[in-house]
Amino acid sequence: MWPDLPLFPDSASSFSGNVDALTLGWLAVSAFFIVLISLVILLFFMRFRRRSRGEVGATAEIKTLPLELTWSVIPLIIALGMFAWGVKVFFVTARPPSDAVEYWVTGKQWMWKIQHPEGVREINTLHVPVGQAVRLTMTSEDVIHSFFVPAFRVKADVLPGRYTTVWFKPTKTGRYHLFCAEYCGAEHSVMGGWVEVLEPEEYQRWLETGQTGPTMRASGEELFQQLACNTCHLLGKPPAGVAPRAPSLQDLFGSQVVLASGRSLTADETYIRESIVNPQAKVVAGWQPIMPTFKGQVTEEQVNALVAYIKTLQTTGDVAEADTAAGAATGG
Repeated sequence: MWPDLPLFPDSASSFSGNVDALTLGWLAVSAFFIVLISLVILLFFMRFRRRSRGEVGATAEIKTLPLELTWSVIPLIIALGMFAWGVKVFFVTARPPSDAVEYWVTGKQWMWKIQHPEGVREINTLHVPVGQAVRLTMTSEDVIHSFFVPAFRVKADVLPGRYTTVWFKPTKTGRYHLFCAEYCGAEHSVMGGWVEVLEPEEYQRWLETGQTGPTMRASGEELFQQLACNTCHLLGKPPAGVAPRAPSLQDLFGSQVVLASGRSLTADETYIRESIVNPQAKVVAGWQPIMPTFKGQVTEEQVNALVAYIKTLQTTGDVAEADTAAGAATGG
């Protein structure tokens, strides 16, 4: 009896079928040309072989513009078509939808530490509801790891000092294997786990029975005050007569930041993290480099919490109106 060795793992995400189709399409095109070229080579071996020991082959030049255009243009069209197909699939897999729920993942020798938006923490296991888009913001505490879930066709390196983002939308309930696909040390082979995809009602019951702690935003807000970050980075308009010593973090995430060097960049998770652990690396234009480094004073998970909190500091319409009214009352 043959063992159960499927060619592909389970297809359990919204875009796994697109990835499989792209892979099979490329394999089919490659196999077609391998067979075609091999047959032509064999045909030429037999057709133009030397039939006697003293036979001398004739030399001839083939100069035909239609033939040269054919073997140049057709492969070009095929290559461009394969490229366009690959780009389309890449954009689908690289752009999380707006309704994706964010989970935080930290790789460490040799485990995956995961925090849910509701505050539940897990190690080497990730519970998610079926049909819900999931966005994973990942970083590493030590060396390079690689987050790999074959059933979702999701794989990305997890690097120390920066953030990597992947997303998936599970389409089938079940238990799917999670791997580290990058050699990360002596116990690399045991750095794995499972993704448990549950029905929404079952997922809610699981959340209620789990040990729920503070959310990432709540942890970050508490830490923000404990480290006295709010004494320099004032939120909203500063009180009358108070001059801020650092730029406001309100609406920072996703905005364009102009640096003292004249360069501008987008304030993403990696920029915010670097500004916490190495604030002198990219000083904002118009401000003095007086912020101390918090490298070694906060853990990687605490940095994640601070980043998660700063990402939520977005001005709503009510806050904007309140700031405008306050400015008008003080003559601002």
